[in-house]
Amino acid sequence: MVKIGEQMQIKTLRKNALIVLGLMLTVIAQSAAQTSTQAASVAAPAKDFTLKSREGPNIRLKELSGDVILINFWASWCGPCRKELPKLEDLHQKYKDLGVTIIGINVDVDPELSKILLKDHPVTFMVLYDPENNVSADYDIQAMPSTFLVDKNGLLRFRHNGYLAGYEHKYDAQIKQLLRE
Repeated sequence: MVKIGEQMQIKTLRKNALIVLGLMLTVIAQSAAQTSTQAASVAAPAKDFTLKSREGPNIRLKELSGDVILINFWASWCGPCRKELPKLEDLHQKYKDLGVTIIGINVDVDPELSKILLKDHPVTFMVLYDPENNVSADYDIQAMPSTFLVDKNGLLRFRHNGYLAGYEHKYDAQIKQLLRE
């Protein structure tokens, strides 16, 4: 038979164990979020692709060589994407005349869904469509949205999985770094 004092000790131990477990999970989640936004360890050539643009013609990544390129994969059903699109538009307006190209690659199976979203969140940067998700597969998209920065030489330099408020400041700093190189 367990005495009342022992029961209270057991409850306190359980409560403390849950607190410690919660703190550990928080640290792991924060570490994972920080890791997901750090630079790729090896600068590898960005995989070339050709996709249909919102304006109609096909766009090939390799033809944009010489610019710093921010590639953002997004979907109409993605809440964080909706929050990020205006931030990307702000970056586009800031850097469009300085050798920076921003490309939004929509991954919806039906591109019409993206057009509905873009009426509510208009952007002037380049929007391309990847309805078969071939380019998404080539870039190993693991979270939505996912953002990549490519340097002037076509090397993939930074990868960001997901979006949290403030990531645009990291993009801004990385764009500045790549422009200076």
